[in-house]
Amino acid sequence: MAPMGIRLSPLGMAVFCLLGLGVLYHLYSGFLAGRFAFFMLSEPAAGGPETPRGSAPAGSVDLRELLAVSVLAAARGGEEVKRVREGNVLNAKAKGKTREGAEEQLTSGDLLSNRRMFYLLKGAFPAVQINSEERVDTADQETVSWDRSIPEDIKQKIQPKEVPAESVTVWIDPLDATQEYTEDLRQYVTTMVCVAVNGKPVIGVIHKPFSAYTAWAMVDGGSNIKPRSSYNEKTPRIIVSRSHAGKVEQVARQTFGNKTVIIPAGGAGYKVLALLDVAEKNQEEADVYIHVTYIKKWDICAGNAVLRALGGHMTTLTGEEISYTGSDGNEGGLIASINMNHKALIEKLPDLEKTSHK
Repeated sequence: MAPMGIRLSPLGMAVFCLLGLGVLYHLYSGFLAGRFAFFMLSEPAAGGPETPRGSAPAGSVDLRELLAVSVLAAARGGEEVKRVREGNVLNAKAKGKTREGAEEQLTSGDLLSNRRMFYLLKGAFPAVQINSEERVDTADQETVSWDRSIPEDIKQKIQPKEVPAESVTVWIDPLDATQEYTEDLRQYVTTMVCVAVNGKPVIGVIHKPFSAYTAWAMVDGGSNIKPRSSYNEKTPRIIVSRSHAGKVEQVARQTFGNKTVIIPAGGAGYKVLALLDVAEKNQEEADVYIHVTYIKKWDICAGNAVLRALGGHMTTLTGEEISYTGSDGNEGGLIASINMNHKALIEKLPDLEKTSHK
């Protein structure tokens, strides 16, 4: 009898191999999945979201980008201001009184401009504190996107500069000179954005909605505006608010003589532009800007930043720098100048400070 042999069925071998592969898969699938996940987290997925090139890292803000979106915000707000005025649908109403007793107006132009400007800035830089003249109603929230493009003139003049997001405060005035806006005195109206870093104004944007003129400047950066070639220090032309021109006129003429010219005007943005080289027929020219009463910081921050960037000054009437943190008001009045002896001007106007707290 022939010896018995073991015959292996091909089907049995196949089943055995499949069972073995199943065991190996079970043992190693968790390990391989973990390694794959680690790899995917280490490298950005193709076509997936990643930090835009040139953008500041989390927790910081690129001031050049913030300047670019501030210019856009001022223009977008200006579009609303112009549309409401030209459509004559202001829906003006009183929102209160100033400390001097003057009635403050609120219009649809203020509210629509504020909504457009606030949400554009907040959408682009959600970690940044934004202070606005008008209250932001969450029921009116809208999505206003920014494509992160930077205009060529800003690219050419401004280098990227990162600062901590918590050090930044943005001040917006969605419609400066509302009283004049209701009176259809369009030349005085501006929209403004200011960026302060640790309380110091470093970016200023002043936009004229009815002429589409925009002035911008960044401290230690660049600007698209410049000072005039000359100023009159002996008998300066002084630009002041329309509401209290007489108060300044009396002291100014005692100080500089009877030939001193007083220019009553509306809007703090307009008054700062009066000190600079602005090629517009409706823009008056002045040598000094003086305000003797309480004033809100969103009215003056942008102008302060522009003047600082160009080597000028805006201080209280006693020469103190204005801090753009804390409260939203400036108690000490202001005096602004450029390419003049600012300290000497302050010393000539000591009596004005007494009225600034009233």
